[in-house]
Amino acid sequence: MDSFDRQLASLQPFLDQWGYVAVFAFVFIEGVGIPAPGQTMLVAGAVLASRGQLGLVPLIATAVVAAALGNLAGYEIGRYGGRRLLRRLARPDRLARIETAFRRSDAALIALGRFVDVARQLNGLAAGAFGMEAGRFLAWNLVGAALWSGFWGLGSFAFGRDLDAIAHTLHVPRPVLLLVVPTATAFLLGWLIWRRSR
Repeated sequence: MDSFDRQLASLQPFLDQWGYVAVFAFVFIEGVGIPAPGQTMLVAGAVLASRGQLGLVPLIATAVVAAALGNLAGYEIGRYGGRRLLRRLARPDRLARIETAFRRSDAALIALGRFVDVARQLNGLAAGAFGMEAGRFLAWNLVGAALWSGFWGLGSFAFGRDLDAIAHTLHVPRPVLLLVVPTATAFLLGWLIWRRSR
């Protein structure tokens, strides 16, 4: 049994006992910025949904709400002390680069950063710390939560019992993500600039 299978097995008791509440809790906690296997819990829930033990639509809706609210809580924390926290986590030069990148493409980072480990946990915190406008954050946060929940929920549901395929999807294609995420980000930024110029 590989580590991903072990992770799924370790989450099974939570899902058996708490169902959607467990999915909500793990995804929310991860969104706040606390390390938690929220994505793995969503995948595990979708696998159970493929076996008829959970409903797919309620599962994805739960994940969307939990992800959006978790990042919103992180955003509020970021507004009231996130910069001090980020100064402890990153060197000043690195923090300056992160802030510059964030100010240039905050919408794309909020919407697509959820697909990248660490960014998923710290998006809300960074948005609050760097002063992203609240309405703009709420809109793009919801877009990102819906895309992420739909991607992992529907994808894992489609794989069903083929846990090896899910594990492969989760852990192997880091180079693919490194290509896809910047490409999607560039496309989104181009579209935003085009919209603004009209």
